[in-house]
Amino acid sequence: MRRCLLGISQLQYRAFEVVVVACPAGIAVAEASQALPDIKCVAFSEANISAARNQGLVYAAGEIVAFIDDDAVPEPKWQHHLVAPAARSDVAAMGGYVRGRNGITFQYQARTLDAQGIPQEVDIDPPQAAILNPPKRRAIKTEGTNMAFRRDVLVELGGFDPAFRFYLDETDVNMRLARAGHATALVPLAQVHHGFAASATRRDDRVPRDLYEIGASCAVFQRKHIPQKDRAAHWKAQQVSERQRALRHMVAGRLERRDVRRLMKGLVAGYAEGLERGLGGACLPKHPVQPFRPVVACSRVAHFTAVRGLRGTAALKEAAVSVAGGSIETVLVLSPTALFHRVSFTAEGVWVQYGGLFGRADRDQPLFRLTRFKRRSDRERARVAHVRGHDAG
Repeated sequence: MRRCLLGISQLQYRAFEVVVVACPAGIAVAEASQALPDIKCVAFSEANISAARNQGLVYAAGEIVAFIDDDAVPEPKWQHHLVAPAARSDVAAMGGYVRGRNGITFQYQARTLDAQGIPQEVDIDPPQAAILNPPKRRAIKTEGTNMAFRRDVLVELGGFDPAFRFYLDETDVNMRLARAGHATALVPLAQVHHGFAASATRRDDRVPRDLYEIGASCAVFQRKHIPQKDRAAHWKAQQVSERQRALRHMVAGRLERRDVRRLMKGLVAGYAEGLERGLGGACLPKHPVQPFRPVVACSRVAHFTAVRGLRGTAALKEAAVSVAGGSIETVLVLSPTALFHRVSFTAEGVWVQYGGLFGRADRDQPLFRLTRFKRRSDRERARVAHVRGHDAG
């Protein structure tokens, strides 16, 4: 939460407010944040992500409402890129790209949904945003940790269905948006870094702890979106998928055989309960309960610094001082190796990229490439310029 709020404080966008919906411990962290002191805090302890998002909608007063998880950090130009397609009146939803723990590889890019809600990759032309109108019985996928909606459209749809306490919650909204004829924009330059924090449903290494809510959400989704004749096949495919996922973790030594049996038993029990669970969106107020409260976000200048490995520690200390003074700092630390590159956001608010001078950043690059320090640093500077806010050099 602290790191997420620190990242949000660096957003380069004119006027925005921040609504934090969290348990009391999370609210305490948010209220103690020095990076963003003027935020709306909504205490909410129920283990239901859809209900939590609906609470955020009640308090959010902006025309566009963007969502991010507390285990994610936005790039400084995230909001600028994400909401830009809303300049077109036919665009009701926007979805960005999500990078994984190494800060390079994408967890999620552009995807659509078939009639059964199964995501499928789609090619769009980066870096331009693609505005898509889905064909009949298909939808455009947005990811929960990086998505935005027009508030009035989402309220009119009934917000998020609380029957989806975890899993398929935004997929359900995507399907309903498509059914209502709304366009969705997929925005490659609207990027967040997602870390997968541990929770009641999964460990921090993404190993599942419990599949009950996945089973329940699967049943709820069937009842809302899948014809009766197709539900048995859909449920069988879901069971096979979850069992294969658990077995992969078992083979890797992260689960025991008894854990697989327990997880599958919970999946089946959840599905049975989901068949009886009440459906429907929330009754949300047309107008927010509090007026718009913009945070005090200064206009920051973004800098990019490249150093050789031995200078890394000193450069990071200097960058931290500059961040405290109101800038956005990226430090590239290059070692004389072919190590893969990694990107992280430090507790001091510095974007740092470690890697070998000859190693690859984007994972589709060659394993080894001879180059000079200046040429490599220029290439990495240009790679992140549009999302970080500095010039491309």
